[in-house]
Amino acid sequence: MTPEQFRAHGRKVVDWIADYLASVEEHPVRAQVSPGEVRAALPAHPPEHGEPFDAVLADLDRVVLPGITHWQHPSFFAYFPANASGPAVLGDLLSSGLGVQGMLWATSPACTELETVVVDWLAELLDLPSRFRTDERGGGVIQDSASGAAVVALLAARQRAGEGRHRLYVSSQTHSSLEKAARVTGIGAENVRVVDVDPGTLAMDAEHLDRLIAEDLASGFVPTLVCATIGTTSTTAVDPVRRIGEVCRDHGVWLHVDAAYAGVAAVCPEFRWCNDGVAEYADSYVTDPHKWLLTNFDCSVLWLGDRAPMVEALSILPEYLRNAASSTGEVIDYRDWQVPLGRRFRALKLWSVIRWYGAEGLRAHIRRCAGLADRFADLVAADPRFDLDPHHPFGLVCFRPRWPGASQAESDAATTELMDRLNDSGELYLSHTRARGHMVLRFAVGAPSTEARHIDAAWRRIAVEYDAVMAERKDR
Repeated sequence: MTPEQFRAHGRKVVDWIADYLASVEEHPVRAQVSPGEVRAALPAHPPEHGEPFDAVLADLDRVVLPGITHWQHPSFFAYFPANASGPAVLGDLLSSGLGVQGMLWATSPACTELETVVVDWLAELLDLPSRFRTDERGGGVIQDSASGAAVVALLAARQRAGEGRHRLYVSSQTHSSLEKAARVTGIGAENVRVVDVDPGTLAMDAEHLDRLIAEDLASGFVPTLVCATIGTTSTTAVDPVRRIGEVCRDHGVWLHVDAAYAGVAAVCPEFRWCNDGVAEYADSYVTDPHKWLLTNFDCSVLWLGDRAPMVEALSILPEYLRNAASSTGEVIDYRDWQVPLGRRFRALKLWSVIRWYGAEGLRAHIRRCAGLADRFADLVAADPRFDLDPHHPFGLVCFRPRWPGASQAESDAATTELMDRLNDSGELYLSHTRARGHMVLRFAVGAPSTEARHIDAAWRRIAVEYDAVMAERKDR
């Protein structure tokens, strides 16, 4: 493809994306295809001869788009948001166009140095401690996901802890990626200790954590890492980071804070309470701009208070990577801050987002979503047919339909039926979890295009389908 051909087709692609974002509300939120339907619509064998790019765009409309679940839809409430915004998309396009491989400072100095600036900017916006800055002992790095960041943090923690039978501490509400990290790093799922949670708040019980660590020390294990979560996946519970940090300090255990979803809310001063204790105790901290901060996937930022254990764990220097800049020790080689060798220029899209929106625009986005979640919670709380989980500090609301006279199993089945009817309708998309022994529905607000009218329309549809399920249950 020549530059002129790229220019012509590129305009069509940008127009296609712009038209898609302008009309996304016209599509069913969840894909309406059956398993195998998209594959069956595509040729079984690759083309022998090249095709015009217009044919690709035609099949994008004909085959691909019907099989897309529209995460940017204003009525997408199923999972934490995966925001995409204009400046982020354009930043990603620039990254793709440059085709940079940023494994070393020397392979593209701007790729590395722009990233150091952007992660320092974000740390400042979130009011994180200065030791997380890249011009201090620690620093930040953009990972593919919080799951990848967990692996890196655990490898660093294991390096610092030394040899022995390592233990990892999580709660029942901790993201499953931590158990996977234990498997990937060789610690093993059998060495993952599950700490009790407060039955009301679902936050980790720091006293139980203290006892478990003491037991393991007495048994010859090496307590290696504790994961505290700010905004758990199921219900956005917030672990008591300060108290957990005190326990970690007393026993010399690495504290990793998983704030993948909720951490970005700290761009707003009124949400910074969630990071209480981070400045004093966290060894590593991760949050995902690709969830709620208008930066399309993948863009997860991991900070460390001291990068030395991570670099010691991950640095391998074959002859073909040796270069004058690295040998000075004056540059960051981000290949030593991640599991893969190669890395994309992800910083461009986060840089574009921060510059386009500014701190003021980012705060407005977070506040608007949290306000819309409050609006939905008020609707639930006012309706006697539903129970509201009162803990909804961010953009997620959990609620449960009441099914009078039904057993636990019958209630769960009816709630599942209600959710399926809502999701099959194409008008909105919800997900579920299990909390305090009950199946509950999750309503996550985060799409940039969501407005109050979408919240109200979703609630009306929920009420209609609830009444329909209730009527059918009475007729059985």
